[in-house]
Amino acid sequence: MTQSGTPSGSRLTMRQTIEGEVTLLTQFVELLRREQESLTQGVADDLPQLADQKNGLVIQLNRLSAQRAAFLETRGLTADRAGIDVWCAQAQDPEATEAWQKVLQLAMEARELNRVNGELIQIRMQFTTKALEALGGAKNSLELYGPDGQSTKPGARRINDAV
Repeated sequence: MTQSGTPSGSRLTMRQTIEGEVTLLTQFVELLRREQESLTQGVADDLPQLADQKNGLVIQLNRLSAQRAAFLETRGLTADRAGIDVWCAQAQDPEATEAWQKVLQLAMEARELNRVNGELIQIRMQFTTKALEALGGAKNSLELYGPDGQSTKPGARRINDAV
């Protein structure tokens, strides 16, 4: 703390960065939930817009992560989880520590939602592939009957052969 009783500028900046990550991760998790809802309901129309929004948030999250990493490195700390844990212990800033714990919780939640959404996408792709194969197989398995009443394989006869 400074003499005025307010947090030092560096702690405030770091806390603001971490709180910014909390805000963006909260939005990201919400988008993943909406994506999951669209996938489970089979509403693919929303997916491109959700993907664009997720990409925008990822860009912002990467920027804040880089700021956090630079902050830690200027203080001789590693730019990873261990470094931020050390900083939290040294800074004695309960709000920043609480925000960091929220970042970790949200990141785990986002990872799990993303994993499930990936599985839902795989299921949808398999379903679509099988449906296309069934449609293609039905078209290719069309058997024609010759003038003798015997079936022929596709391509062996033309429909007008018997005419």
